[in-house]
Amino acid sequence: MSDNYGIVVIAATNRPDVLDPALLRPGRFDRQITVSLPDLKGRTEILKVHARNKKIADGIDLEALARRTPGFSGADLENVLNEAAILAVRENKTEISVNNIDEAIDRVMMGPAKKSRTYDEHTKKLVAYHEAGHAIVGLNLPDGAVVQKVTIIPRGNAGGYNLITPRKERIINTRREMIDTITSYMGGRSAEEVFFDDITTGASGDIQSATRLAKDMVTTYGMSELGPVQYDSGSSTVFLGRDYNSPSNASSQVAYEIDQEVRKIIDYCHDYARKIIEDNKDDLIKIAEALIEKETLTAEEINELLGRVEEKKEPVEPKKEEVKVEEAVVEQKETAEDAPVKRRRRRKESEE
Repeated sequence: MSDNYGIVVIAATNRPDVLDPALLRPGRFDRQITVSLPDLKGRTEILKVHARNKKIADGIDLEALARRTPGFSGADLENVLNEAAILAVRENKTEISVNNIDEAIDRVMMGPAKKSRTYDEHTKKLVAYHEAGHAIVGLNLPDGAVVQKVTIIPRGNAGGYNLITPRKERIINTRREMIDTITSYMGGRSAEEVFFDDITTGASGDIQSATRLAKDMVTTYGMSELGPVQYDSGSSTVFLGRDYNSPSNASSQVAYEIDQEVRKIIDYCHDYARKIIEDNKDDLIKIAEALIEKETLTAEEINELLGRVEEKKEPVEPKKEEVKVEEAVVEQKETAEDAPVKRRRRRKESEE
């Protein structure tokens, strides 16, 4: 038997909560290193690594691409560039273009476009107004996310979607930000109610996400009138069926109060979204009609459509007083430079 000093054993898992405690004793796997999803700087560096062996068109900013992909893992970012390269090859291009990268992001997030699925005119209008509702609510929320793209091209199980990114990458979220997020989820359903006086099944995913977030606000984060009390066990992932029968730590009365608080949050956000849409009907109609015509709108196209294009700052001309001062300084400098020449001229005239 030889000594095993200097040997380090490293293991990886994404479920440390199900490991046997005997494995985690001192001298065994006693140190845990959490590898979280990369931040903006991390995503930029990851993209640089995977872009080394690919021909990318000039003008493509990898940092800007990293800003558009919050929540992406390293594997997701690798898939984005690989998908973009495949698309470029299919189009017989010698380098990856911006359009290839845009399509690759959509494929990684939502799957390939289902161009074989066609809408009738009424359904297309419903989807366009639904997605325009999400966009207009996001554009008018102070703490909402930034709308990067709106499309009504079907992908996966979705008839269309909004690509939104947070204004800033934050470690923690405030209650106001979470309320704005739920409000943005309610934008599609509210647009259906305002413009068609009817509702569709297209909002099912939005309702599910909004309800989950509202419940977390009440049961996990203590952001309701029930106070800073945690009613959730904190284990939301099902593993081998062990969490299906986990006992609830709330009485029937408290469960009823939790439901009431969740409903209050959802109702408030729903009303808030509906008010934003009613106050911005004209802008929503512009976006919806453009979607019906083009099927996809980028952030720049939306801002131009709504007249929100940022004005370029013109160079500021100096004031007249500043010009006079500059001219005086120049004249003074020229006079100082001419003085030795004038002295030599006088000396030469006196000698003559």
